Amino acid sequence: MVLPHEFGPMFEDFSVGGQISPLPSVTLTEGDNTWFRAVTGDQHLQTADRMIHQQVSGSSGALANPGLVMHFSIGQTTNATRRAIANLYYRSVRILRPVHIGETLFTTTTVLGLRESAPKGDQHRGKVWLGITTSSEHGPVVEYERCALIPARAGGTGHADDIPGPSDPTPLSELTGAVPDWNLSTLPFSDWLINEERTDPLRDHIDLAAPFARSTFNQAAVHRDHTLGAGGRRLVYGGHVQALAQASLTRILPGLAHIVSWDGCDHIGPAYEGDLLEFSHRLVEELPVGTGRLLRLEVNGSTVEGGSGHILRWTPVVWAP
Repeated sequence: MVLPHEFGPMFEDFSVGGQISPLPSVTLTEGDNTWFRAVTGDQHLQTADRMIHQQVSGSSGALANPGLVMHFSIGQTTNATRRAIANLYYRSVRILRPVHIGETLFTTTTVLGLRESAPKGDQHRGKVWLGITTSSEHGPVVEYERCALIPARAGGTGHADDIPGPSDPTPLSELTGAVPDWNLSTLPFSDWLINEERTDPLRDHIDLAAPFARSTFNQAAVHRDHTLGAGGRRLVYGGHVQALAQASLTRILPGLAHIVSWDGCDHIGPAYEGDLLEFSHRLVEELPVGTGRLLRLEVNGSTVEGGSGHILRWTPVVWAP
């Protein structure tokens, strides 16, 4: 299918330093937490139970799931990637503070770099490196970068910027400022050894992929229109797989209080509606902070039967007892 120009930018339409037209701002509601839980099975205690959050934080508000905040933020960047062939990775993700129900999120997306890629058959394409800041009326919430592969009209653009790959791990000591002033003493403690890997026994399948994309304003056509995907199959938004990985982590680490950063999120292979997924979690490093610990994890996701095998490597830093 050939998409009209107004559908979204081709590689040649980007310029370094340019800003992408924003999608609508979103005011978070309790209903958003509910649909996110319905699609993913996320068991984050403080967003499931307002009383637990109030006990832990001392606030009177209700918490928005940190994964939900990320996916609204990502969706608000996708005016840039309506034609995306693939999202290659996220890097240097910082969740600067917890976000509460009632806050309104808006996102600024800036082009940081452009690099022409080798054509695949007769399809020309290029990498677009984006810098993203999501804020609410109370200030910045999330900062990160993402890199997408975008089709080009032709080769010879001359774009050859040095675009970084997935980010190196940030020292845990540099992330302590993002830890909220909460008391985690009443949350479940997990006795987990460094380098110990735990496989979630509860496998899960991908469904409601199109509603997930629509709900977060995700404009990438390959997540809406099956005729644009390989073999006529609609490609699942990679963040949907990450959201299922986070849900798995909330089962393995039930005291998870807050997600502070992602070292990276690499979409190694494609996922499709109905794929059965399995997740494993390895504790890489820990640092005591306040009433809890910063934990660096490596989370790997794989299709169980008939898919492409290893499809996700997500490396979050979380705060938990």
